[in-house]
Amino acid sequence: MAKITGLGGVFYKVKDTAATKAWYAEKLGIGGEWGTMFRLSDGGAEGYSLLSPFKAETDYFAPSILPFMINLRVDDLDAFLIELKGKGVEAIGTQNEDYGKFAWIVDPDGVKIELWEQIGPAPV
Repeated sequence: MAKITGLGGVFYKVKDTAATKAWYAEKLGIGGEWGTMFRLSDGGAEGYSLLSPFKAETDYFAPSILPFMINLRVDDLDAFLIELKGKGVEAIGTQNEDYGKFAWIVDPDGVKIELWEQIGPAPV
């Protein structure tokens, strides 16, 4: 039987695609003509992506008023946050959990971006 194997992408509308692509390239070091392609590989650790619905009343995406958030995997969150700060991008929060370390930033279009460093194996 055929099955879904992972998250294929996040697609969203912006006012100025060239400016948004430039911000992602300059600040986060990702991007291309069509966006960014990720291959799940964490140096031997099992990687995973989530497609996760939230209640309409959630404030988890705040301060963004948009009805979605992007989660980007990073290999070294602490080092990445130092690089971002040097580029003028401040984290609006951080958190450590058993399954990973998290930080949040907001892009120039108001999209909240969750940065995630996976710790340990994928949950069962």
